[in-house]
Amino acid sequence: MVMSERKDWKYEINVIKLDKPMKVPKEISKQLKGIGSRKFISQLKREAIDCPVLNRRLSFLECYVCPNFVRRIRGVVYCKGHELE
Repeated sequence: MVMSERKDWKYEINVIKLDKPMKVPKEISKQLKGIGSRKFISQLKREAIDCPVLNRRLSFLECYVCPNFVRRIRGVVYCKGHELE
C-alpha cells in the first residue's frame, strides 16, 4: 500500500545567525514572555530568516508568532506560505 505524502508547508527557510540582535516589536516581546528565560529570548533575537512571504529579513521571533509558522527543526523553519494581510 502506497501512502501519498502530504506536506503541511510550502517553504523551508534556513535560520541565519547574526552578530548583533535584531529589534523586535514590543507586542511580540510581550507575547513571548512565558516561553523561556530572558537569556533564551535574547539568544533567539540573534537569529533571523529571509521571509519569502513578506520578501524581507525578519527576526526569528517575528516568524515564530506568524500564523504561517509550522515548526523549526535543526535550523530550518517550515512555513505555510499563505498571504498575510
